[in-house]
Amino acid sequence: MSGGPVRKRRPRYSGKFPRRFEQRYKEHQGDPETLGKVLSAGKTPAGSHVPVLLRETLEVLSPKPGDLVVDCTLGRGGHTRALLKAIQPGGRLLALDADPLELPRTEAVLRAEGWGPECFHAARSNFAGLSTALLDWGCPRVDVLLADLGVSSMQLDDPARGFTSKFEGPLDMRLNPSRGVTAAEWIARTSAQSMALCLQENADEPHASGLALAIAGKSFATTGDLARAVRLALGNRPAGEVDKSIRRVFQSVRIAVNGEFSALDALLRQIPGCLKPGGRAALISFHSGEDRRVKLSFQAGWRTGQYADIAGDILRASPAERRANPRSTPAKLRWAIAAPRAAGDSCSASGNGV
Repeated sequence: MSGGPVRKRRPRYSGKFPRRFEQRYKEHQGDPETLGKVLSAGKTPAGSHVPVLLRETLEVLSPKPGDLVVDCTLGRGGHTRALLKAIQPGGRLLALDADPLELPRTEAVLRAEGWGPECFHAARSNFAGLSTALLDWGCPRVDVLLADLGVSSMQLDDPARGFTSKFEGPLDMRLNPSRGVTAAEWIARTSAQSMALCLQENADEPHASGLALAIAGKSFATTGDLARAVRLALGNRPAGEVDKSIRRVFQSVRIAVNGEFSALDALLRQIPGCLKPGGRAALISFHSGEDRRVKLSFQAGWRTGQYADIAGDILRASPAERRANPRSTPAKLRWAIAAPRAAGDSCSASGNGV
């Protein structure tokens, strides 16, 4: 036998169609060898998140070669990839994501595709830390800003993350699993009055009061436990109505656990100061609570002269996109263009940063 190094074999799984999430989506783990094989075969890595409103986003942001771009929500990199292609040659992009599990996986995918540090930098940060992240990058203002406020498919579909009732898993829901309290802990310590307010404000839940009495202060170990409690509380109501309420309950709790509205409000306050004169911002929201905040912020910025122009109407996914990707159905896109400023810009695509 040769005395050379022993090559470690990848684990094999019984059967042709393994059922466990992590077995079906091995490339989701970000292994460069696996990613390289998938990409060299001209295929898309399994479990990839499909970016919503991609064509519309590129049209309103109009990225061009040499632009400085910040993608406030890297996710699985669909929008990021398209923006990187549009700003070459000479452009640079900063991508932010608060998820310590998803960010390195997506970065590995993009690195495997050839996007090097000269044009692409990823940083772990909630988008509420936008200004600080830009300063750390070396550019306080950018030409293009995008924030897709939705939870990525890989987060939703991973039972271990506890974001959905589709799969039985721990009731967690934290975007950053290393920080804060879990959804189970939050529900157990929340009063019925606070829960009802949460369900109303975060998801416009019509049965907020009754559901709050049924779940607030209770102990639920799994996503299935919470879903069953909601079904029981709604009794003999139509199945479609019950399913919608379950989704709204999960949405409301997720927003509360992660402080999503306060983070969004912080982002909206920072956007005007983070855009170059004439810079363009686009935000994609997925429910009325988010969209109201974006709409009111853009309108206030336009009235005070921070924005030269804003979207008059929301942009929605086309019928074809909704059929191909049902998760695009609730998506709403709004945009704003920064007003001209007298001060010059302090950063260019050839400056320092990454």
